[in-house]
Amino acid sequence: MHETIGIVWNPAKVAESELSAAVEAAVASSGREPDLHWFETTVADPGGAAAREALAAGCTIVVAAGGDGTVRAVAGALGGLGERAGEGSPRADLGIIPLGTGNLLARNLGVPLGDPESAFARVLAGEAQPLDLGEVTLTRADGASEAEAFVVMVGFGIDAQMIVETDDDLKAKAGWLAYVESLGRATAETEVVEFSLSLDGADPHPEEAHTLLVANCGTLQGGITLLPDAEPDDGELDLLVLRADGIAAWLDTMRNMVWENGLKRLLTGGDRAESSASTGHLRARTVRVQLPHPHAFEVDGDDFEDVVSFEARVLPAALRVR
Repeated sequence: MHETIGIVWNPAKVAESELSAAVEAAVASSGREPDLHWFETTVADPGGAAAREALAAGCTIVVAAGGDGTVRAVAGALGGLGERAGEGSPRADLGIIPLGTGNLLARNLGVPLGDPESAFARVLAGEAQPLDLGEVTLTRADGASEAEAFVVMVGFGIDAQMIVETDDDLKAKAGWLAYVESLGRATAETEVVEFSLSLDGADPHPEEAHTLLVANCGTLQGGITLLPDAEPDDGELDLLVLRADGIAAWLDTMRNMVWENGLKRLLTGGDRAESSASTGHLRARTVRVQLPHPHAFEVDGDDFEDVVSFEARVLPAALRVR
């Protein structure tokens, strides 16, 4: 079967010659002869416009070769964000060559890391599987709003503040370990706040927490699973609410994550995450949050400042991924 493949690549992550050599090696090993088209990202366009160019060129597979920002931009374009999000079948399959720091979707899907040839070989050989797309609409303090795609998770609190605090130079040298260095500062900058939370259109209710994550996938760097129920193709979003404030509460959080939703779940075969006084696990298709004051917010590792409210929804099977 002849395939037309568009490769949307970030030149800041890899030299064209290096990526091209890896792709050509994978093609040679596969015995296939796909028609390859190359589309370069820019600072102004992390991949969305390039992916739409690939679609216009008739590509049936569009490969995001870059970091999490490139992957979510390409995913948003393939899922029709801003045009026809969630309507009809995906217009092309999504492939991933992970070249970034977090590579979060690749980690959750088992895509080879640090090996562009193997990652592209997976694209050529793999069968497309459904993948949910998340859409979050952010409202800023000045009243402006914007819609962003996500494939892994969004939220505010320690996770978002950690991204804001991360040193870019250290990130370039140490990769995801740079986030660990910023964790202490992020923890000091976050505080428990009361906010309004509404799930699936229900009446809003008050919630108190320092961190709220809304996720399509649950595993982070280092193999840490924060949301054990999160599946990228189950048509639902999983929420993690962290309320710990003080040593005793943090110990409860650690017990919940390591024992109740870790070893105990493994031993007993539990199929639902357990909550505790400091840690809440929820599920929904739509999530609406009103914050008491502007917060830093993260979308698949990208930071957004001065967010005062947001609405997230899942678009079931809006993507196909290899």
